[in-house]
Parts: sequence; structure tokens; C-alpha cells
Amino acid sequence: MINTSEKDALINQYEKRIYDLRQLLEISRSLCSTLEFTKLIQSILYTCMGQFRVLGAGIFVLNSFDADSFQLDSNYSGIDINPNFIYKILLTDPLVTAFEKDECTYTFEELKELVPTSAYFDMLATLNPSLIVPMVQKGHLEGILVLSERISVEDSNFYSDDEKEQIGIIASLAAIAINNAVLVERSSTDMMTHLRLKYYFFNVLSEKLDIALQNAGSLAVVMFDIDFFKRFNDTYGHACGDYVLQTVAKIIRSAIRSSDMAARYGGEEFCVLLNNTCQHDAMTVAERIRSKIEQFDFCYENQHVQVTISIGVSEFDIEKNPVTSPKLLVDQADQALYVSKRNGRNRVTFADSKMISEIKLMDK
Repeated sequence: MINTSEKDALINQYEKRIYDLRQLLEISRSLCSTLEFTKLIQSILYTCMGQFRVLGAGIFVLNSFDADSFQLDSNYSGIDINPNFIYKILLTDPLVTAFEKDECTYTFEELKELVPTSAYFDMLATLNPSLIVPMVQKGHLEGILVLSERISVEDSNFYSDDEKEQIGIIASLAAIAINNAVLVERSSTDMMTHLRLKYYFFNVLSEKLDIALQNAGSLAVVMFDIDFFKRFNDTYGHACGDYVLQTVAKIIRSAIRSSDMAARYGGEEFCVLLNNTCQHDAMTVAERIRSKIEQFDFCYENQHVQVTISIGVSEFDIEKNPVTSPKLLVDQADQALYVSKRNGRNRVTFADSKMISEIKLMDK
């Protein structure tokens, strides 16, 4: 027969357990419903920082399917990065082998004792880690979670057994979510240029267009076509053509924000979705990309080749151009692109009201 105080303690214990399970269920729902990689990483970071009251967190991940190291890149929050260090961990380092073999959580000192031969402890020390957690899915390491100092805890590196168990479960859920997001990323990405594929671009554009319609917001579509692209293949071979495509893709990607999206539309054509962007800003971005490509030194096997690009821009505007069809918005930018080509190439053209009217007449 248990007394009243023991009964109350048992009830409190079960209530806490139920609360923790509900929390984990909500976290699981949130992570598994997020397939966009950048948003997923942010969600994992903020979840861990909130749940375990830490000042900052970071995740080392593989940034491509053929990567040879886990990298921190911009996947952190609340952490001061030391510019004297490169934040990456090679796949060949014994840390990776240890993480895949044993899915425990580690303090910094425990990890140093476990894998004393790792080359990365000086780098990890700059993150002020209170806990280091491998994110493993089916025996495969998907990432490495680093939690920094704790808030309002006497020992900033102390975690109870319950907390370690909970964070281990969250890390497992996060590993599954990262694996799912990576699969989506790979299936929707052009392997040559590392830009999104056309079908994925239209899916996202449709979603963003619906949001813009509801909120009377703005967005723009930019279409690009490499001028006289065939001559690179004919003169220097297809490997040169691939080099030009890859380099143009890098320039486009470097000129847009993380909230925007670039895609390979097909062949030598590219397209960009500029979120929350008006005509003036879209034209500025397009002109910046055009200028960068024109001025860039494309050098293939010691041959310097001149590359230019023709561009067309369209804008969703609730008053001037309230289109509801993603295809129509792209068609407008595409029509503006061909006006650029007809007018001498290597220029930017905006799909104005006259051009939009002509497109509507053609569709009738």
C-alpha cells in the first residue's frame, strides 16, 4: 500500500512523462512535415534551443550527395564563429566512425576520451559545446548536432538522464527528417547545375503566387537564355558547354537571396523566382546578373570565351497584373526574354502592359 505522498509523486512522474511524450509527438509532426532543407535545419535548431534552454546550436551536415565532409556552413544560431577555423569534419575522421557505431549523446570531455585521435577538437571547442549529439538514421550519420552553453543551469554542461534520452529521440527524429529532405532535394535538383528542376520550380511558384494573391503581395519571375550557346558546343565541345552552364548557374545562384529560387528551365534556359519583389528590384537583380556574366572571365582549357545572357522579367501585381496562373507569369517573362533576343541580345526586358495584352490575345 503506497502512502499519499508516494502516490502524488507517482502521479507527477506520469504526468511529466505524458507531457514529454506529447512534446515529442508535436516535434515529430513539425519535423516530418518540413521537406525544405533550410527550413528544416532552422526548425531543428530552434526546437533544441527552446527545449533544452541553450544559448545556441549548430548542425554539421553533408551539403551535397558527393560531399566528403560534414560542414556547419550557415546551419547555426546563437553561436559566435571563430574566423580562424574551418568548420567541417571529414568523413574519414574517427569521430564519424564512432558516431555511426554508437548513437549516444556526449559531453565535449566524454568525446575527447572516446576518440582522442580526432583532428577536430580545437575547432569544436570554439562552439562552447555542452552536448554533442550524432543524428543517425538506419546506421547512417545524417548530421552532428552541437548544443552550446545552457541558460539558468548551475552546471552549464549538466543534462539529466531524462533530458539526454529526450534529446536522443529528437536527434533520431531529426535524422529521419533530414534524410527525407535530402531525398526530395536530390529528386528535385539538376545534377549538372545544382539548381532546381522545372517541375519543382512550378510547384513552388504556384504556392508563392497563391500567398501573394491572398496578401496582395508581390513577386517576380526572371527568365534567362545563354546567347549563342550552340557555338560553345560546336567550337570547343560539349564539355565546354557544360562548364558554361555550371558557371552561369553559380553566378545566378550567388546573386539571389536564400528566400528566392533558381531553376534550370531546360537546355540553356534558367529561371528565378524572386519572392516579395517589385518590378524595380527585379530589374535591378536581373541587370546585376547580366552584367556579372558579361564581365566574368570564362576560361575553359586556357581558352577565354565571351558569354552573355538575354533576360526577361515579369511581375505579379494585384492591380496591374493579377495573374492566377504560374504558367502565364512564366510565359510573360519568356515573351520578354525573346524581345531581348530580337533587340540584340545581352539585355533585360520587362513584360509591360502592352506585352501582356499581346500574350492574352495570342491565348484566345
